[in-house]
Amino acid sequence: MKKTVSFILMAMLSLSLSAAKVVTSASLKLVADGKTLNTEAIQNAIDRLSKKGGGKLTISKGLYLTGAIQLKSGVELHLERGAVLLGSTNPDDYYQLQVMGDGDVVRKDNSKYALVLAQGARNIALTGEGVIDGQGQELALTIDSLVKCGVKSDPNYSKRLRRPSEIMRPKLFFFSECDGVEIAGLHLRNSACWGLSFDLCSNMNLHHLDVYNRAYWNNDGIDMTDCRDSRITNCRINAADDGICLKSYHKRGVSQNLVIDSCEIRSSASAVKFGTATWGNFRDITITNIRVIDTFRSCIAIESVDGSQIENIVVDGLKATNTGNAIFVKLGNRAQNDQGYIRNITLRNMDVELAFGRPDTDYDIRGPEVSYFHNPFPSSITGWPGHPVENVVLENINISAPGRADKGMAYVKAPEVPENYDRYPEFTMFGELPAWAFFLRHVEGITLRNVNLTLRDRDFRPAICQVNVNGYKDEGVNITLPEPKHCGKCHRHD
Repeated sequence: MKKTVSFILMAMLSLSLSAAKVVTSASLKLVADGKTLNTEAIQNAIDRLSKKGGGKLTISKGLYLTGAIQLKSGVELHLERGAVLLGSTNPDDYYQLQVMGDGDVVRKDNSKYALVLAQGARNIALTGEGVIDGQGQELALTIDSLVKCGVKSDPNYSKRLRRPSEIMRPKLFFFSECDGVEIAGLHLRNSACWGLSFDLCSNMNLHHLDVYNRAYWNNDGIDMTDCRDSRITNCRINAADDGICLKSYHKRGVSQNLVIDSCEIRSSASAVKFGTATWGNFRDITITNIRVIDTFRSCIAIESVDGSQIENIVVDGLKATNTGNAIFVKLGNRAQNDQGYIRNITLRNMDVELAFGRPDTDYDIRGPEVSYFHNPFPSSITGWPGHPVENVVLENINISAPGRADKGMAYVKAPEVPENYDRYPEFTMFGELPAWAFFLRHVEGITLRNVNLTLRDRDFRPAICQVNVNGYKDEGVNITLPEPKHCGKCHRHD
C-alpha cells in the first residue's frame, strides 16, 4: 500500500508541475554561447517560480554555462533536445549545501558540492531530452592545480594518488532531504566526483536516464544514501566507479522500499552495490531485469561492514556478459561494533558470463587491480566467526566461468584463507580462493536450486568450497566441465 501511495504522489507531482507557470530561457535572455556564465539568471528564475507556488523553467537548444544552481520546491527544470547545461570549470562557481542531517553522519568524506543542488525541497523535477555536462575532468584538474599552488586547502589531499579528495570535488547532482523528486529523460555527463547523489530523500522516480560518468576518479553513476520509497528504472549507466550504489552514512538512517528495474550498467567497479558505507540499515529492496556488460568487479555486491542490518533483498533477473564476478555478499566488522547482519537474501534468474582478463579495458579511469598473482575469483558469500550470513536462496542461476587456473600462479587451502573481516570489502579481499564458482564461509541456511555452473577451460579447484556452513541445501546443482584435451599423437588425455 505504501508503494502504491508513493507512485500516486509521483504522478500527482508530474501533473501539478505540468500545469504550473512556464518561464523560458529566451524570456530570461540566457546566453547560449558556452562562455557566458548564466548562474544568477537561472537561479533567480527558480527562486521566483518557487515563491509563487511553483512552475517550469524550460531551456531551449544551446550551450549554457553555469555554476551551481539550487532547485526549490515546486519547480521543474526542463531541458529541450539540443539544450546543454554546461558546468563551470571554476571551483569558485560552486558552493556546499549546509545539510541538516549532518549531526548523525559518521563519516565526513562525502562531497556536498554539486552542479545541481536541492535541500529540503518538495515536488521538484528535472526533465527533457537535453544534456547536463559537469566538465568534471577539467574542473577536478583545476582544483588539483589550485591545491598544489596553495590557493586552496585540502587537508585530505591524496599524495599517493596525486589527486584532490572527494570532499573538494563537485558532484553532478546532490539532493538532501527532498521529497517528491522526478528526474527523467536527460543525458547526464562528466562529474568531478559522484554522479547523481541523493541523501535522506524519499518518493523519487528516476527513469529513462542516460548517465555517462567517466571523467575522473570516484565517478559513480547513481548513489542513494538512506533513501526511501524510490525507483530507478529504465536507465543506462556507464561509470568509472560503481554503477548504482546504495549507501548509509547515518546511524539512524534506513534505505527502504527501493526498486531498481530494467537498467543497463557498465562499470569499472561493481554494477549494483550495497556499501561500502553501511552505518544505517537496508531492507525491502528489489532489483529486477538488470543487464550488466564489461564490468570489472561484481554484478551484485551486498556488503555490511559498519553495522548495517541488511534484510529482505530480492534480485530477480540479471544477465551479464564479460564481467569480473557474479555475486559478492560480505558481512564484516570494519567499524568494530558487532551490530550488523545480512539475512533473507534471494537471488534468482541470473545468467552470468565471467571474463578471464579485465573486462573494462577501454576505460581511461579504471578500478585498481590487485598487486598479487591470482587465478580467476569465484563468487563468495561470507560472514565472520560467530556472525553468519543467514537464509540465502540462489535459484535459477547460470554462471559460466573461464577456468585456466594454474597452481603455479597461486594455490591456497580453505583453512588458509584469511578472515579479513575488518578490511575494506571487495571480491578480491581474501586473495586466492579454493573454488572456481562459489566460496561459502560462515553461512547459516543457504539453498541452491537449479544452479548451473559451467567451466569453459580446466581448473584444478572444485566448483564450490564450504567452510562453517550450516543448513546447506542442494536442490539441483549442475556442474559442466570442459572436455579433456587430446594431444593427437600419443593418444593421451591431459
